[in-house]
Amino acid sequence: MSDVRSYASDIAFSPAVKAIQTRKGSRDTYAEVEAHRGWRTEVDENLAAFLANTNSFYFATASADGQPYIQHRGGSKGFIKVLDKGTIAFADYSGNRQFITQGNLSENAKAYIFVMDYAHRQRVKLWGEARVVEDDPALTRSLMPQGYRARPEQVILFKIAAWDTNCPQHIPQKFDAADVATALASRDQRIAELEAELAALKDRPAPAAPA
Repeated sequence: MSDVRSYASDIAFSPAVKAIQTRKGSRDTYAEVEAHRGWRTEVDENLAAFLANTNSFYFATASADGQPYIQHRGGSKGFIKVLDKGTIAFADYSGNRQFITQGNLSENAKAYIFVMDYAHRQRVKLWGEARVVEDDPALTRSLMPQGYRARPEQVILFKIAAWDTNCPQHIPQKFDAADVATALASRDQRIAELEAELAALKDRPAPAAPA
C-alpha cells in the first residue's frame, strides 16, 4: 500500500470521518483503540478459522471516478483461502459476464470484503487491494473447492491492509438451509433411536411378583 497511515484504521477513519467522530463524541473512544490495540493487519488464527467456515461474502470495488459496486461471492465453506498472513484469495467463477468488478480493479485496486456469519451473529470487515489473475491455471486449480459445481474463470488475490470485527447488535440470526437440514436429520435419528428403545422395553416380560 502506498498510503502513509499512523494507524491501520486510518484506511477508513479519514480526516473527515475523525472530524465527525469528534463532533459526535466518539473520537476519544477510537483514539484509545488506536493507541492500545487498533485494527489488525495480518491474518491471525481467529480470522483464519472464521474464513475457513465462510461460504458467502460481499466484495466491494469502485471505478476510477469512485462509482461503487458490490458483488456477492459464494461457494462451499472455506472457498476463500489464506495464502499467507497478508493475502487471501478465491477462485472467481464464471457468472453473468458483466465484468464490473474486474473492470473496476483494472483501474482502481482498492477493494473491500464484508463477511457476515448470521448463525453466530458475527461480521468481519477487510480493507485492501485486489487484482485479477487470469493466467495461472495451477493457482486456479488449487483454489477451486473439490466437488463444487462451478467453472472457475480466474483468481482474485486480495492483499489485506486492515481488518476489524463488529459487535452483534442488530444482526438477525439466520441459519443455512443445509445446517438446518443436518440438525433436523440428527434430531430425527435420535427420536427413532429412543422410540426403538421404548419399544424394546415394552416387549420385555414383566418382572415376577415377589413370593
